[in-house]
Amino acid sequence: MAKDEIIAGVVILFLGAVTILLSLSMPIGTFRKSGTGMFPLILGILLMFLSGLFLLRLFLKTRAIPEKSSAGGIPASSKQLLLFFGTMVLVTLLFNRLGYPLSSFLLMLALLRILGVKRWKINLPISFVAAAVCYFLFVQWLKIPLPKGWIGI
Repeated sequence: MAKDEIIAGVVILFLGAVTILLSLSMPIGTFRKSGTGMFPLILGILLMFLSGLFLLRLFLKTRAIPEKSSAGGIPASSKQLLLFFGTMVLVTLLFNRLGYPLSSFLLMLALLRILGVKRWKINLPISFVAAAVCYFLFVQWLKIPLPKGWIGI
């Protein structure tokens, strides 16, 4: 198992825990009438769950696969981690201008590419469906006021 993969999993686990702790300082509400802390709470739980599964998979892995390096000498998983966090920061900075639907679409599209899904025939529909489901779940059904951005949705 690669040391940098373990570090990445632990960092994401830690970020999920911090997200949960910070969301508990905001009003949670109910699923019918959610407060501002509901979305970050669910996101933090999801981050911790997925990173826990990732770490469990790493520990249960029986055979080691040699790690590929990129041209600059940085291990491939470290490069993915840097691109992942860079994408998250960029989308966060542009969130209010782009709005929730476009931000979630572009975020999913970028993360799929970073994680190795290179076929546009797969990336575009998955990104669109994920953005649409999130929009209808959080904006339409739960009535969470999220930024509309320049597209006005």
